[in-house]
Amino acid sequence: GLVGNHLINLLIKSSDYNKIKLFVRSSIKFDSSKVEVIQTDFYNLSNYSNHIKGDDCFYCIGTTKKSSPDKNEYKRVELEIPKEISRIAKLNLVKTFSFVSSGYANPKHSGDYLRYKGLVEEYLKSLNFNKLVILRPSFLIGDRVDNRIGEKIGIIIFKLLSPIFIGPLKKM
Repeated sequence: GLVGNHLINLLIKSSDYNKIKLFVRSSIKFDSSKVEVIQTDFYNLSNYSNHIKGDDCFYCIGTTKKSSPDKNEYKRVELEIPKEISRIAKLNLVKTFSFVSSGYANPKHSGDYLRYKGLVEEYLKSLNFNKLVILRPSFLIGDRVDNRIGEKIGIIIFKLLSPIFIGPLKKM
């Protein structure tokens, strides 16, 4: 996705990392000896427990309701998978866990997306990683593979209005 692609490029360029494990659904190639691509069956994450090791884990898997119209599948991707991967990471003594959440994530929100993000955040806090990073972006701006018209319109509107936002709206 958008965040994952930017992240992997930053990690490849960083001298802080000499090995990067990339867990993916479908096979992809990277022109870097640092990257180990692990084609992953996300329905059977326990099969990959011995691979989810290292100093840092960056989690930026997500979906949209359009891509996952089945309610159970959407919940699995947004709630169950991040909880399972973070649990395995903690058991394997990963020191830092970084999670891309969402602005206004709230475990009591009526909408699934913000509620799931909030529930994952609560779960991550309960695991007591040495360091936990929760990123709460607003709109993600960048070149995407899929065309999201509603998001594009929202970004334009927010760019125009953001100079006048005050209080809690300033976060956007």
